[in-house]
Amino acid sequence: MTDKLPYAEVIGDPIEHSKSPLIHNFWLDALGIEAEYRKTHVTGDGLSAYFLARRADPDWLGCNVTIPHKIAVMDYTDDPGGVRERIGAMNTIASETGGPLIGTNTDAGGFLQPLLRDRWKGQSAVLVGAGGAARAILFALTSLGVPDIAVMARDAAKGQALLDRAGVRGRVIDMADALPRADLLVNTSSLGMVGQPVLDLDLSPLGPEATVYDIVYAPLETELLKAARIRGLKTLDGLEMLIGQAALAFDIFFDADAPRERDEELRALLLAA
Repeated sequence: MTDKLPYAEVIGDPIEHSKSPLIHNFWLDALGIEAEYRKTHVTGDGLSAYFLARRADPDWLGCNVTIPHKIAVMDYTDDPGGVRERIGAMNTIASETGGPLIGTNTDAGGFLQPLLRDRWKGQSAVLVGAGGAARAILFALTSLGVPDIAVMARDAAKGQALLDRAGVRGRVIDMADALPRADLLVNTSSLGMVGQPVLDLDLSPLGPEATVYDIVYAPLETELLKAARIRGLKTLDGLEMLIGQAALAFDIFFDADAPRERDEELRALLLAA
């Protein structure tokens, strides 16, 4: 690959763990598209300089955004789709050279894809975490009409603000509290990620038909998912949402549909990486 190719990238702090370049470059190669996808370490203090430089780069197509910038990047983007009001976090930004930065969110759609595929019909959910990913996932669950939602957060005020922003009459529970009975448990936080504390929860209050969904993908087999499988619960791992949201972003950046018929090959590649 040369420096002259059009490119998109993922930004975050940290960023070393990101598997997004592997996914997008796999699809680019499969479709014969002459472009590339990178990962770039950007700190919170460096966001302004980053966007200033990228807007002047004629080869830059846009970026995905990961921890911890999904809320902060909204200060630098236009929002024609009303993502700021509806979700309150952005994970995908695109631009034509010198033009405005257009922000959107593919996390919500990516999160929903495996639930829709599995025809999930639950009525209650617990979200662990109250950050940018939680905002998108809460929006996704409310779009399904899930009536009973609880947010488990270290900061009760932040958890309540998450519910209030979404207009959801849910409840906030402390990280030390027992889980309520629920049809779906989602870890939206970085707990369990490489370098982060383990998310250690007693899953016994969950019903026998519950699904445990962990959006962490490094490691893919988190302690939470291990515990869920020991109990015989259905599990969804972080690659489900990662690949789903990446496919939506791929279309935005490269104006092409991701070849999802090759998902099994892609998952094998990701697991071997």
